[in-house]
Amino acid sequence: MEPVEIIEDGVLLRPWREADAEAVHRACQDPDIQRWTTVPRPYLPEHAHGFVTGMSRNAWAEGTGAPFAVCDPGTGELLGSCGLTSIDRDGTGEVGYWTAPWARRRGLMVRATRALARWSFDTLGLRRLLWQAEVGNHASRLVALRAGFQIDGRLRLADSATHSGADGWIGSLLPGEVPAVGSTGPAGPGTLAARRAAVFGRPQPVLFATTGAGELRLRPMEEQDLDAVVHTSQDPETIRWTTVPDPYERADAQGYQAYGRNAWARGDAACFVIADPDDRYAGTLDLRLSPADPLLADVGFVTAPAARGQGYLPAALVALSAWGFSTLGLARIEWKANVGNTASRRAAEKAGFLVEGTARGGVQHRGERVDVWVGALLAKDLG
Repeated sequence: MEPVEIIEDGVLLRPWREADAEAVHRACQDPDIQRWTTVPRPYLPEHAHGFVTGMSRNAWAEGTGAPFAVCDPGTGELLGSCGLTSIDRDGTGEVGYWTAPWARRRGLMVRATRALARWSFDTLGLRRLLWQAEVGNHASRLVALRAGFQIDGRLRLADSATHSGADGWIGSLLPGEVPAVGSTGPAGPGTLAARRAAVFGRPQPVLFATTGAGELRLRPMEEQDLDAVVHTSQDPETIRWTTVPDPYERADAQGYQAYGRNAWARGDAACFVIADPDDRYAGTLDLRLSPADPLLADVGFVTAPAARGQGYLPAALVALSAWGFSTLGLARIEWKANVGNTASRRAAEKAGFLVEGTARGGVQHRGERVDVWVGALLAKDLG
């Protein structure tokens, strides 16, 4: 396959040159590129030289890929990498890209990926493009969405960037689905998808709530919390009203900690520990986003026995809900509790949740369907 140049929408895609090696080496020192791609670590000058000469040239010559340098068409400055990392005989190509740290937040890679896609379909005659990224790489996911890819699901990666076997996202793009030049699409700047990519693409924040006893912190679960999580989950009241495993072991607490970490990476949920003014575990509080309605979430919580009756949970619920409305753009947060769980209902009502009714047989609880109270908090309820 003969190397080509593509110019579209203010970007130049051209074959790699030996002179690019220095800029490639500089770009690939970036922690994000090393975190989310499979470049060697540490990335040495010889790696960059081998990429722009041997690897890229061989891919073109053998027809197994189409690697492009992404450049400024006016100055020639190297801005990133975008190309087909593989081309199969069945007409499927896989897209891969990275943006140099000095060229980010310009929409550059979206334009480059769209140009690559149009060329792949119109000139190469490919039937499908694939995109993959490790779960948690929200910046890459947002580029793919803006380039027209449909995110089709998740799969286990055999060779993730961290070599941890982490899950990956996979998406596909077909001919006729590439957005027009200048189109922003459903994931454009300012959209809910862009907003949440910015949130979940960063480390989970620490939130604060004020009570009469002092300031609470809502933070990710830490190793120091595990024994308290086990103790709380073995408490008879916790077992009675929640679906925690029974018996509850330390491995269950570790699994819950991993669930919270992975849910944040996926952008599915935000799981917090409620820490008292002395940073001791006082409970857990989860905000889970609805897979069907992007403006809906629900809350779940457990309070440590020693922290009950101190007003911690209502204050934490208000702080979490305010964050969900203002930062995630939610419109409604729902709460449910088994009928009879007056402590949970009291905490929800103190936080402003309105109990809307009873769902008969609303949930599965320890082998049987039970009635549940249902309530909600709306964004307007918090002003």
